[in-house]
Amino acid sequence: MSKTALVVGASGIVGSATAALLTDRNWTVHGLARRPTKQTGVQPVVADLQDPKGTADALSGIRADAVFLTTWLRQDSEADNIRVNSAMVRNLLDGLPQAAAPRHVALVTGLKHYLGPFEAYGRGTLPQTPFREQQARLDVENFYYAQEDELFAAAARDGFTWSVHRPHTVIGKAVGNAMNMGTTLAVYATLCRETGRPFTFPGSAAQWSGLTDMTDAGQLARHLLWAAETDAAHNNAFNVVNGDVFRWQWMWGRIAEWFGLEAVPFDGIVRPLEQQMADDAGAWRLIAQREGLVEPDLGRLASPWHTDADLGRPIEVVTDMSKSRRLGFTGYQPTDDAFFALFGQLRADSLIP
Repeated sequence: MSKTALVVGASGIVGSATAALLTDRNWTVHGLARRPTKQTGVQPVVADLQDPKGTADALSGIRADAVFLTTWLRQDSEADNIRVNSAMVRNLLDGLPQAAAPRHVALVTGLKHYLGPFEAYGRGTLPQTPFREQQARLDVENFYYAQEDELFAAAARDGFTWSVHRPHTVIGKAVGNAMNMGTTLAVYATLCRETGRPFTFPGSAAQWSGLTDMTDAGQLARHLLWAAETDAAHNNAFNVVNGDVFRWQWMWGRIAEWFGLEAVPFDGIVRPLEQQMADDAGAWRLIAQREGLVEPDLGRLASPWHTDADLGRPIEVVTDMSKSRRLGFTGYQPTDDAFFALFGQLRADSLIP
């Protein structure tokens, strides 16, 4: 018998990958978004999670066996992030119709659980790496903690099982996404190739030479489904990354090679993409017009601020996945292959030349 899923944030990087996997596994999939995009096999649900009544009305006919919460809204301060994003989780869980059978709710957060919010990103006293799930919360306000607390309270009230998933930077396709390193680097590399600018690493010495890892959206989707279907994984928080580690001094060369560029050796100077790409909107529009690309608006493809936050960290960031491995999750995805698959998809979809 087909199971029913509700994917919240179905138009985003993680949500779209999760919806695609579930439809491939013969689930009935409802995809909730403020502005749904057309997705094969996904039944769109239009709702704004900031509106409690509108959310409840939109969900009134959906009896989901599993709910995958993959969205958030960035605000100007962490206090506002907490207020808005905790309310979104609360409104969703309050608005779900009573389940006819046991239900599982999965929440996607991330490594800011260990690194702190953007206002204090990678600063102060941080846990040792590799990050492990049993490490205590930081003594700082963090909207991920507020989201978790809403999830835990609703689970205790309504009796559903839950899982929390903490990916590192996610590689995947989405247009208009606020945190999108893969597409940002693809656009940056394209601009460098087209304008003759050097392909210069924008980040810190620690990121250039230290070990790191990332999370492919497909790997995360498989992890979400695994946790929903595995009793031993219920009521647990998990890190989820690809399974390999790398140094950016190696990966930068791999990306450069894919785009036919020469990687410029890092000279120790941080050159943020937000500065490098500040005046590139016009150049991108001209490239898009010449090449017949479907998205001429640079701001809907690239999110330099987020890529700068990740690549500018002053510390090495690696993630332990032993907890998932011990419980039976064996998924693995080489990160360079994840980048290359994304770049190929962006080119096939006429988003880059």
